[in-house]
Amino acid sequence: MFAALGSRGPEAIEVARSFRGTAFVAKDQQRDPAFSAMVIGEDRAALEAVADIGLYRVHVRPMRHQRRSWPEGDPSPGVTAVFGMLRRPDLPHEAADAHWRDTHAPLALRHHPGMWHYHQVSIDEVLAGRRYDGVALCAFASEQELAERFFGGAEDQEVIRADVATFADMANSPRRVRMTEWRFGEG
Repeated sequence: MFAALGSRGPEAIEVARSFRGTAFVAKDQQRDPAFSAMVIGEDRAALEAVADIGLYRVHVRPMRHQRRSWPEGDPSPGVTAVFGMLRRPDLPHEAADAHWRDTHAPLALRHHPGMWHYHQVSIDEVLAGRRYDGVALCAFASEQELAERFFGGAEDQEVIRADVATFADMANSPRRVRMTEWRFGEG
């Protein structure tokens, strides 16, 4: 499985459509996004065409999966908060990834009450471009759900931020990008 990070949303959607992959495209003009498109799928050659920021060999871990209830070829009715993750410099990739999977994911599912879909894209190898250790895909049913139910309250925010600081380089990981998902493959 591969992931491409890029800057060309319409092209990313067409590439994902061409091999029944998944594309994420920035919803609006956001201040200095690290990337504005992401495509995930099996066709490395197709992904190379839209990987102007980076190309990665990945595996995707579904932590909570929202089956597609909207027509194939239509964008998701919700919004996906996409977080690029760089590990803390004092941790090897394997340790940061294990913590993200085994400790952080259960916390995220508990402390982000409005999240209807949560996948971790773990980066196994940087093939080209900027180094990332992973990308979190945190989807919500609407912009309102993201705004009002990303955290249940101040305690939830504190728990998540403290945990993220144990494995991620918070100063150098890029800002969140709000994206629309285009899923062309299975559910």
